[in-house]
Amino acid sequence: MAAILNFIVDHPGQSFSLTDLVKALKLSRATCHALLTGLVEVGYLYRASDKNYVLGPALASIGRIALQHSSPLQVAQPEMRKLADEFDAICAAYFREGDDIIVRDRAASVSHVGWSVPSGTRLKLRAPFGSIYYAWRPEEEAQAWVDSCIPPPTPEHRVEMMQGMKFLREHGYSVHVHNPRATSGDRPPEQVFSEEREIFPTTLLPEIDDAAAYPLVSLIAPVFEFRGQIAFVLGLSGFTGAMKGAGIKEIGATLTGACSRISTFITGRPRNTAAMGG
Repeated sequence: MAAILNFIVDHPGQSFSLTDLVKALKLSRATCHALLTGLVEVGYLYRASDKNYVLGPALASIGRIALQHSSPLQVAQPEMRKLADEFDAICAAYFREGDDIIVRDRAASVSHVGWSVPSGTRLKLRAPFGSIYYAWRPEEEAQAWVDSCIPPPTPEHRVEMMQGMKFLREHGYSVHVHNPRATSGDRPPEQVFSEEREIFPTTLLPEIDDAAAYPLVSLIAPVFEFRGQIAFVLGLSGFTGAMKGAGIKEIGATLTGACSRISTFITGRPRNTAAMGG
């Protein structure tokens, strides 16, 4: 039944006969006819006078209700809670609006309750965090964004962000570590990134050595919508002390797995987060 409905949905504005569907889906005629009869009876399909099948009124009603009331955050919230508790961290959902990002929701482990900015906070989209929105864009567009950053990026910043975007495309997440040249105190990363600074408070890792220790700040990964664009970003922060590269890779794999499941909910089809974009 799902195959029949998906096929018709994939060809909007068209109608199909029993023979068309038998050939396209490689079903036996008897099986296909029985499935179509059942779908017509519940209103998911309609059999027109020319004996062709189109989407029915009951399915259209379900679609309208789903569009009005379903939210990716309903699926993201339990994923965020699990991530925060598993890694003793803060997990936040960042939505982009123009040149701003908004914290729409967050989950914190017990040790982080009351720390960091609350949901609804609006922050400026600054480098290097903003590089996630350009990692899957054409290179000239990514370069133009780097050029537009205020203050202007140094040659080192430019190389760092382009390498970080390459890592993100390959692995599905990016890793932010403390920049030894910057002093950020104990403030949450969201507050640090709301400022304009010549020295970025964090740097993006272009590669990870399993045995090396890194001063981890945060990991971020994208959730994609059906057009292949980023719907929102999940970020894990609140890490203290150094962490081995192997541990960071484990967190990254778990984070991208959660983002992939949320992307599947939004698009209706399984997606490989690391291979997405457009």
